[in-house]
Amino acid sequence: MPYKQVNPTVDYTVRSLCVKAYPLHKKGCPNLGKKAGCPPHCPTIEEVLDFSKPIYVVWNVFPIGEHSVRMLELHPHWSDRQCYCCLYWQPKARKQLKQEIVQALRGIVSSSALKVVPNPEGAGINVTATMESVGVQLEWPPKEWACQVALIGSPKKKCSKSTLNPI
Repeated sequence: MPYKQVNPTVDYTVRSLCVKAYPLHKKGCPNLGKKAGCPPHCPTIEEVLDFSKPIYVVWNVFPIGEHSVRMLELHPHWSDRQCYCCLYWQPKARKQLKQEIVQALRGIVSSSALKVVPNPEGAGINVTATMESVGVQLEWPPKEWACQVALIGSPKKKCSKSTLNPI
């Protein structure tokens, strides 16, 4: 099971990657400001997880290189960019990640309910540095394999006015 306890690398500048232009999206990611798990709507990681308790990173490895070869065999007229297009491989990879999350949740012993953060970049986690800290080197850009990454931890308790201590 690919999951490990981790001290995630918090770096809120990674949220700005969502506005970087890429082919056919000169204003950045089309989900920016639209999906609940994307900036600016999603909360920061420190608003979501309790950093005083263990946090785990869980990931899957998808053979994107093999996938692109298979796509080229099926569609010999496709360009390299079409063969690597996320529309064709991410649904399967995300399904695999969900299975890994279920396995990790079964293996993590916790006295409290756990929260899954499926979009750590949007919450301000430098995923590349976090994965390096557990010995996994991500491939950028992915040509042979790609990883999807999630965090699991205890949810941060929300304070109500009645629980705040006056100074």
